[in-house]
Amino acid sequence: MTQKLHPQTLAIRGGKSQTEYLEHNQALFLTSSFMWEDAAHAEALFAKKVKGYTYTRTANPTIAAFEQRVSALEGAERSVATSTGMSAIQAAFFTFLQAGDHVVSSRNLFGTTAGFINGVVTKFGIGVSLVSQTDLAEWRAAIRENTKLLFLETPSNPLGEVADLRALAELAHEAGALLVVDNSLMSPAGQQPLALGADISVQSATKAIDGHGRVMGGVLSGSEALMNQVAMYCNSCGLAMSPFNAWTLLSGLETLAVRMEKQFANALEVAQWLQTRPQVKAVYYAGLPNHPQADLVQSQQNGGGIVIGFEVENQEQAWAVIDRVALFSRTANLGDVRSTITHPWTTTHGRMSPEDKLAADIRPGLVRLSVGLEYAGDLIDDLAQALG
Repeated sequence: MTQKLHPQTLAIRGGKSQTEYLEHNQALFLTSSFMWEDAAHAEALFAKKVKGYTYTRTANPTIAAFEQRVSALEGAERSVATSTGMSAIQAAFFTFLQAGDHVVSSRNLFGTTAGFINGVVTKFGIGVSLVSQTDLAEWRAAIRENTKLLFLETPSNPLGEVADLRALAELAHEAGALLVVDNSLMSPAGQQPLALGADISVQSATKAIDGHGRVMGGVLSGSEALMNQVAMYCNSCGLAMSPFNAWTLLSGLETLAVRMEKQFANALEVAQWLQTRPQVKAVYYAGLPNHPQADLVQSQQNGGGIVIGFEVENQEQAWAVIDRVALFSRTANLGDVRSTITHPWTTTHGRMSPEDKLAADIRPGLVRLSVGLEYAGDLIDDLAQALG
């Protein structure tokens, strides 16, 4: 076929390495290294005079197939797979930053990401300024002459705050900086940051891309020039994805679009129901019609996402809800076909100081849901009995 295929088709058909056996599914190349025909062939491979594979830490056909399919969904020239979502974020920072550089980051981040930025990045002499996710004036005021990178996740985890990616991309590029966006909560089926001006889209493939809570992985997407640098960093630091994990994640990509469409719809139904409950003080979900940035959500997302935050009176009540649920899985993972529930104050954001949590609007009464593929009415019934 000569016509350009839709990304959803490429997520199923793209990037497949075909062996002499004409296997229908992508083959799993479970090998640490690859052989060469002779010494001259080895020299050509290592010098990149010819295409091929030498060592799985550098490249592997199964991992390459996964990267190519993610690129198709993200609208990227190239993607680089890593061992976890956090290793992908590490690569996004340390490929392009050195001592003396400066980063502007949203303070509304996943707890482990916030810990990495504040506790690891700063140890290497890199300055960090934290700003409001949604206040463009704060972003602008925080930029310095040595600012090299702007970073955020949108929607934010777990409060669903949405940043204007087009405006932030313009701001970053005026300053000669890169805009890096964590796309884990939406996946490429729900949002394409590169099309909105971002330089790098990074995500935890462990979440929605897998969708079944099976394996871990991360992936970065962007231009060929940027991703070539990322690939060199990941190779040098040993951040490679496992071929088995890539093979598993390929099946996740094949169903990603249809899963996200249904999970977004389920999440909206659950969020709207939560708004009617007298025990619930506030509901945070980017897909709600009364969301503070509803127009922005419609302009850059294909739905509200899968994560809902809602607040009850205090930690005691939050724990009671979590302890009473029967269908929701009590776990910190998200993006699964199985709905999950957790208490951010003591789990995902537990390592942050109380002051930092409150600054990020993470309060003791906050509960986070990741909505899966179960029948929405059953999820609502479960929450109804848990709320009492």
